[in-house]
Amino acid sequence: MDQDHNLLFLFLTLNTAALSLCQFVEKKKRRRWWVRPINRTRSKEGHYDTIFAYMKDHDHEEFYEFTRMWPHKFEQLVELVSPFLPNAQNCIRKPLPAGLRIALTLSYLAHGNAVRTQSWDYRVGRSTAYKIIPEVCEAIWSALHPTYLPDMNREKWAKVAEEFYLKWQFPNCVGAVDGKHIKIRCPPNSGSEYFNYKQYFSIVLMATCDAQFKFTWVDVGQYGSISDGGVWSRSKFGTDFERGYVDLPPPKNLPQTNIPIHHVFVGDEAFPLKMYLLRPYNRKDLGDAERVFNYRLSRARRVIENSFGILVSRWQILTRTICCTPDNATDIIKALVCLHNYIMTAEEQHVMPYARTYCPYDLIDHDTLDHDEILGNWRNQTGLGTFTDLTRIGANNARTNATQQRDVIRDYFVSPLGEQEAPWQY
Repeated sequence: MDQDHNLLFLFLTLNTAALSLCQFVEKKKRRRWWVRPINRTRSKEGHYDTIFAYMKDHDHEEFYEFTRMWPHKFEQLVELVSPFLPNAQNCIRKPLPAGLRIALTLSYLAHGNAVRTQSWDYRVGRSTAYKIIPEVCEAIWSALHPTYLPDMNREKWAKVAEEFYLKWQFPNCVGAVDGKHIKIRCPPNSGSEYFNYKQYFSIVLMATCDAQFKFTWVDVGQYGSISDGGVWSRSKFGTDFERGYVDLPPPKNLPQTNIPIHHVFVGDEAFPLKMYLLRPYNRKDLGDAERVFNYRLSRARRVIENSFGILVSRWQILTRTICCTPDNATDIIKALVCLHNYIMTAEEQHVMPYARTYCPYDLIDHDTLDHDEILGNWRNQTGLGTFTDLTRIGANNARTNATQQRDVIRDYFVSPLGEQEAPWQY
């Protein structure tokens, strides 16, 4: 009898505990508000309808500082990006305006504020803000990259080569290339996939640029744990080159000679020497001709370094660890590259160099009239933020023909014809 009572008591106790737990869970799940009270004041107190609207209509300089673009370019951006934003027709609530979502994302990218801060400023829910930013970044990429980061063909590469020769005195150069680790927050359940040898979590960005500091190709998202030596072989760019898929112009004579050489990219010591890719001579035991070659290559290669510098100095999200998933961080970088080209193109087409705001003359490295190098202000402002160099991007087992081609260019630079292009090179 006592055993039956004990079993009955245990059953009632467990039943009561289960009921209490269900009530607690139900209480936790029950929403306190359909819309949090602070967010009901969005139209009166949220940034988009107050500060943002005032700056857009009355204070364009502050609007530029806030978004990194002028009001008419923002309106154009909204028009371009809106069709690619997720459809909100089935949403029970009134959907947030496309302009608000894009403004929130731009201010997050430009200033690197916490997403939670953005949700308070714009009077939107925290989960909504976390959802908006990757959606807008993905939409920016979809809208802009066909025009501002298009697939390259031999005609476009030839135009880049012409600009590189005119501006940087390097013939047959179709761009400068570099790679960086970008610091991200430790992804959950990722093990050591994104943990690099520098002892932090990262994704890898590889990029090329033209002579005007605009990106021409990007590959972003490789695991930080991949050895730097394996980055090139695993990048789409590297594999496309090795398979002959890149539509570069055919070999062309060096200026005023009958010596044909391939069109090439220029990189630093981390890159392998290829027929399509030049790197400097080893710094040990350099002769005068090798020093001149390294100087001429460095002048052309620093364009990609400055492109990264402009990007980081204008978009403060890159000055700190990116606190989101690797996929979202990849979308952020791709969006920033497109925004960079979008704004750079507008300034290049419509604004004189001395009047530019996104990329003013003193922001980037430049030469004096006597050809002394002046370092750009980006180096003192933000440097390269969380961007850190890759050490060795490919094996340095150059074939004889690649070595011979580099020697031919070296000899041309120290010839009378090459000296005419850059008489200050010695």
